[in-house]
Amino acid sequence: QLVESGGGLVQPGGSLTLSCSASGDTWDYYAIGWFRQAPGKEREGIACISLSSGKTYYADPLEGRFTISRDTAKNTVNLQMNSAKPEDTADYYCAAADRPGWHLLRTDDYNPWGQGTQVTVSS
Repeated sequence: QLVESGGGLVQPGGSLTLSCSASGDTWDYYAIGWFRQAPGKEREGIACISLSSGKTYYADPLEGRFTISRDTAKNTVNLQMNSAKPEDTADYYCAAADRPGWHLLRTDDYNPWGQGTQVTVSS
């Protein structure tokens, strides 16, 4: 089971870091991805990181403002958002890729999912 934390209110232009942890402190998966879903919109992939190689992947429209990283000391996968925009307001989820050949944009490659953490960008 995955658990997200760090959501909340952030001002436009501000930064926020979300964390994803695994219950039991085990990461027996291929990759961890971060996704978001805004009201009335489909869930979209933001970034993912391979747990074996550490290689990172980003959705093209979002690369540059988001950074995914793994904190081995805290056993978390973090997502940092910079230059926040109101359109970043959404529920943010982390999920684990449970099969080889996973792809950031294929949500079916991910199981389990966390319950999400809400991020609101507003002044």
